[in-house]
Amino acid sequence: MHLATGQWRVLRASREIDDVLGDPATDDTLRGRLERVLEARAFAAELGLDVGDQYTSYVPWPDDRIVTSIVATRPGEIEPAGFTFPIVGNVPYKGFFDRERAEAEAADLRTKGLDVCVLAIPAYSTLGWFADPVTDPMLRYGEHYLVETVIHELVHATVFFADAAEFNEGIASFIGQEGAVRFYARDGQGDELRAEVEDRRRIDDTLLALRQEIGALYAETEPGPERDQRRAALGAEGRARLAALPLERVDAAKVAAEARLNDACLSIAATYANDVPAYARRLASLDDSLPAFIALARSVEDADDPRAEILGPALAAPEATRAAHAAGAGAGATP
Repeated sequence: MHLATGQWRVLRASREIDDVLGDPATDDTLRGRLERVLEARAFAAELGLDVGDQYTSYVPWPDDRIVTSIVATRPGEIEPAGFTFPIVGNVPYKGFFDRERAEAEAADLRTKGLDVCVLAIPAYSTLGWFADPVTDPMLRYGEHYLVETVIHELVHATVFFADAAEFNEGIASFIGQEGAVRFYARDGQGDELRAEVEDRRRIDDTLLALRQEIGALYAETEPGPERDQRRAALGAEGRARLAALPLERVDAAKVAAEARLNDACLSIAATYANDVPAYARRLASLDDSLPAFIALARSVEDADDPRAEILGPALAAPEATRAAHAAGAGAGATP
């Protein structure tokens, strides 16, 4: 009931983008961002994504988020504990429209001994069940983020597998990034955004390498003060590696200072980024054609293992993905 009520609030507050653009009172910044959304929708359709009526409406929303999500890990684990829901199955996160409810749930999980990460979420997909609107939180993070997010969420409305959050979020993240780069390449800005995307991938590689090191620590060491001390040292080492990353468009010192490196926050990193290097190699094998990659993703909707169908057995193997990330993180961390 909480989620249904929140969704109803979002839909009830929506206005058609065409009406907002036709309103003389609409300020130029909002007008420009909404026009960009419509351009991104059209581009996503050209790539082969289902756009339907998605992102044809706008919701003014005063908060910095639409929902607040929580992720939790059990002691000595670096994988999300997860939550199970109808239709979508098991997912690593749980979202609330009411921030206080999310904080209360997080506090309850902490009293049960779990580590918790609380996340502000500016956009989500209803998987095509409703016409998802553009919201103010989506607009606040800048135009590049807006275009990438629209494409990311349209992937969810096009390709979705129950009980496969890592596949769903990973492929949406990859297509969102690559789609945004190609969108801006039409105006000669692709190189700038490509550098930004590569910076974020170096950061993800570093976080995933740290996550792997912590997982190994938990697997090889008994609980106790010695393990806790080593866990704290790994966190400090990870923060230092982030600060040393040779980034072009992103401030590495700021990333390092603001990074949340507790178990729960690190656990969600793999959900979005673990398969990105493998997807990049698969895209290269398709002559760098993103429409061909999307067509391939759509073609595996009846597969038992969509990752293996898209990547092939070698690239889909977990050890291959982990090795690729470890190598990437090591290279990226060299000052």
